Amino acid sequence: MKLWQKDKASLKEVETFTVGKDREMDMHLAPFDVLGSLAHIQMLESIGLLTKDDLAELQAELKNIYKKIQDGDFELQDDVEDVHSQVELLLTQKLGDVGKKIHSARSRNDQVLVDIKLFLRSEIEFLVDAILPFFDLLQSQSEKYKNDLLPGYTHLQLAMPSSFGLWFGAYAESLVDDVTTLKAAFDVVNKNPLGSAAGYGSSFPINRQMTTDLLGFASLNYNVVYAQMGRGKAERIVAQALANIADTLAKMSMDMCLYLNQNFGFVSFPAELTTGSSIMPHKKNPDVFELIRSHCNRIKALPNEITMMTTNLPSGYHRDLQLIKEHLFPAFKTLKDCIEMAGLMLGNIEVKKDLLKDEKYKYLFTVDLVNQYVMDGIPFRDAYIKVGKAVEDGSYKAPEHSGTTNPHEGSIQNLCTAEIKHLMDQAVAEFDFEKIHNAVNILVK
Repeated sequence: MKLWQKDKASLKEVETFTVGKDREMDMHLAPFDVLGSLAHIQMLESIGLLTKDDLAELQAELKNIYKKIQDGDFELQDDVEDVHSQVELLLTQKLGDVGKKIHSARSRNDQVLVDIKLFLRSEIEFLVDAILPFFDLLQSQSEKYKNDLLPGYTHLQLAMPSSFGLWFGAYAESLVDDVTTLKAAFDVVNKNPLGSAAGYGSSFPINRQMTTDLLGFASLNYNVVYAQMGRGKAERIVAQALANIADTLAKMSMDMCLYLNQNFGFVSFPAELTTGSSIMPHKKNPDVFELIRSHCNRIKALPNEITMMTTNLPSGYHRDLQLIKEHLFPAFKTLKDCIEMAGLMLGNIEVKKDLLKDEKYKYLFTVDLVNQYVMDGIPFRDAYIKVGKAVEDGSYKAPEHSGTTNPHEGSIQNLCTAEIKHLMDQAVAEFDFEKIHNAVNILVK
């Protein structure tokens, strides 16, 4: 069954190629297709395109389909093109001509658009839910290890003293910015395209604000042409937000791969969290972090992939847009899996104590010595030259009391953990998930 088919079927090869993986991707959209239809039929009844009895019958059957989807008891029949056709087929089989009325005043274009936006909106919430416990873990580990120093690097050369408290805290604060950009993507997604039809509106006297309210959207995509143009753009913006989170995880994973290396030896993990070699008995490989790094680097490529798939497309709908789903949709699960595995690893990390007592790290304190001379009244440039010469002629000795006790904001001794937590709480509070939950609950109750 195809919503667009009239009296001639497509060549089988054409049908197979054009459908591609769309049926598989459509299963992600199934519950949202039903939600969109539940809102749409209420609007149709309000403008006289459905009777109250029609509405009651359609609502009952759509809620039945929704429950089957939630229970995992929903599938696309072999001869059905997509989820939209499957839902309409089930309605028609059960309700006859009443089921056929559901598609009045909409196109499959705006039907797909609203499904995708509802899906993305939901996945963003799941992602925030996955980030928060990981953020809390990073913060707790930051406080736990705030007195354990480790070398800081620039250009992968010894730089200045750092601490595990700073390291964990840095990635916690990075997630705050990641959630902030995720909120920006959420704002783009949380606008209702339903009623834009094929991209040029409808001649029926539809009420687009009504479906906006019923689905819990913050506002409309007002211009019907832009509503259709926004497909591809919204996905790209979401992909960029995912890429930011992925970048945080990839960088963190690279650090862990280095720190576990024997030449660094800063951390270790229980044997059951690492893997071995087929011929080298001593190996404890950081496979989890290596795979997180690779998965996340692939996610970082997503915005560019979507950009290239939509390059030079004029306004209006084009089948190119279909392919975005198979690139973007699986990325949510991959990213959530990476967050979960990173949490498992970092929750079981073992930190090596007293790292900086090793003689090879003595140059980490050259800046402290320069600053000590400055405090004694020597101009900074002169102090810098004096310490530099001591390093070159071998007379340099690390100061007994380093500057790591300086309590300025964000320093080793003042991690500002509470302040960073406040920033995260503010960022999360900006999402109005409760409004969405209430709207959905009313639709399906």
